[in-house]
Amino acid sequence: MAVPLYQAKAEFFRMLGHPVRIRVLELLGEGPKPVRELLADIGVEASSLSQQLAVLRRAGIVTSAREGSTVTYALAGPDVADLMRAARRILTEMLAGQAELLDELRETDTAAAAEA
Repeated sequence: MAVPLYQAKAEFFRMLGHPVRIRVLELLGEGPKPVRELLADIGVEASSLSQQLAVLRRAGIVTSAREGSTVTYALAGPDVADLMRAARRILTEMLAGQAELLDELRETDTAAAAEA
């Protein structure tokens, strides 16, 4: 029996649910990068990065290529970079809405204090 699409999507988003994986995908959205560069940019232990890269590789959203002692990672396709950009836009809109709400609350607090 096939997994329902909504369940497959939930599993996909769960797989993305780690800060190091998200950072790796953002960096690879700029283009392929060797592991040493990812390590320098992310600042985690090599074993932790290796573990997170393995999760992304097993999911099929990143690929790796070895050239001598250098392993370079890349996004498997452009859709993941599009997803990261969409997430950034959504978060920006959400935070802008929260900032507007905070401004309204502050204005209400100021008006209430002036009346008291």
